[in-house]
Amino acid sequence: MENYLKEFIRNFSSSIEIADKRKPQKISRTGTIYKHGIGPHTEDETVDLVLKEFPISMQAMIQRSIPYPNNKRNKCDLLINSPEGKLFVEIKMLRMFGDNGKLNDNMIMHILSPYPQQRSALTDIKKLNESRFDGYKAIMIYGYDYDNFPTLDMIECFENLAKDKLQYPRINFNFKGLIHPIHQNGNVYAWMLR
Repeated sequence: MENYLKEFIRNFSSSIEIADKRKPQKISRTGTIYKHGIGPHTEDETVDLVLKEFPISMQAMIQRSIPYPNNKRNKCDLLINSPEGKLFVEIKMLRMFGDNGKLNDNMIMHILSPYPQQRSALTDIKKLNESRFDGYKAIMIYGYDYDNFPTLDMIECFENLAKDKLQYPRINFNFKGLIHPIHQNGNVYAWMLR
């Protein structure tokens, strides 16, 4: 199953670059227009834009927003239906700066918070492990790198907190050359859960 996760992460990384070349432009609910590029989009919007660029054969294996068996109001971000079985994946975005270049300090809680109400990558592990989903489970974090804020620093903190629940080595592919002036490069990380 790890090979399917690796293939998914490889495609996700390259498809971020492809989707970005289409110069998507985020417009908020209030009408705010952001700079061109995939960087300013929400996590769900980014995942949808990226999945559209996947090879058709892989798109056919993917489902979005799968209700949790033990809580139908909660949705798992993604299901990969592979010949080896089902792989349920929770996804988190790591974006330390806004479209305007201002630091977004509360992004750290989206990755490291131990509190379920903050829906972090850390609590997604517990949620997946307690889900009663019949299949394999994985966590994916994609993030943008900045001069003084490389994604790897946060990823290593995440791994220290979750190390007993993750399979190693981590899967990692980078992306680069994006058009947004702030969100230009980054990485996609993933782990199978134990």
